[in-house]
Amino acid sequence: MSFKDRMTARVFQLVLGRMMRPQPALLLRGRDLPAPEPMTVPTAAGPVRVLVYRPAAAPADALPPADAFPPADALPPVYVNFHGGGFIVRHPEFDDHLCRAVVADTGCVLVNVDYDVAPQRPFPVAPEQAFGVTAWVAQHGAEHGWDGARLAVGGQSSGGNLATGVCLAARQQGSFLPLLQILNFPPLDLATDPNSKVARTTKPLIPPSMAALFNNAYAPDPAHRRDPLVSPLFAPDLTGMPPALIITAEYDLLADEGAAYAARLAEAGVPVVHHVMPGVDHAFTHSGPVDPLSTALSLMTQALERAWVSPGARPDVLDEGRS
Repeated sequence: MSFKDRMTARVFQLVLGRMMRPQPALLLRGRDLPAPEPMTVPTAAGPVRVLVYRPAAAPADALPPADAFPPADALPPVYVNFHGGGFIVRHPEFDDHLCRAVVADTGCVLVNVDYDVAPQRPFPVAPEQAFGVTAWVAQHGAEHGWDGARLAVGGQSSGGNLATGVCLAARQQGSFLPLLQILNFPPLDLATDPNSKVARTTKPLIPPSMAALFNNAYAPDPAHRRDPLVSPLFAPDLTGMPPALIITAEYDLLADEGAAYAARLAEAGVPVVHHVMPGVDHAFTHSGPVDPLSTALSLMTQALERAWVSPGARPDVLDEGRS
């Protein structure tokens, strides 16, 4: 990566980092949840800060009869979330409204991951940290109050890319496998020139020049961009991957690669639902309007509940927009 490109990426990092603030109007549910608990998780690529969201405790007068409780050793499932930001913006708090809604709707524990970003720490740091955190979550649930065997992963934009990489690495290593992957408007092909990609709007939120900047900062060596952990669309075999919910945005420059990945999963026999959100662009879950965000949250929470009850099942939640 040239010095000029590196400096441009740093400027984008600083500017976008200041702009990326949660909008109060998008916090639809979960205002009453306790503040997330910061923890530090060791990984092979260095320690990683995470924010752990937990369900609100039920008041004593609202508790059901004792015989209605699950077994005393039952623990809530866990969802590992990876924020977006083009691989260069470090702002897990930007997903706070999503994290709170998922926890409020499903009763799960949610681990929001503050992974290292480029250009300071380019590929392969972020996917190594993402896998390391998720493996730790799977292995240490009992001591921290969640069921590591009922684990799902997901993310927004670059976070969706990392969630897919976690699933690829977990399948390869065989120590655990998430029950579901949720990918919201993910970049899954960093090898193809962004100028050849199609956005169905004249002014996409991520124009080709910005996509190229993100790609160059994250994977400065072009030889790495066909690595499945950089571009999951180039994985030679997707057999045995977890069921997937893939949400793309109609006007997004990245929409076609999300659709292509959904098609490849289906061809490999993986249960997959692909929902195209009409009339919106990339990152609509963070910029509004509220209705598409609400629909996306419903898709996510229903798919999670289905995965935790019926592992391996197709995450069918709505009839429209399926692949």
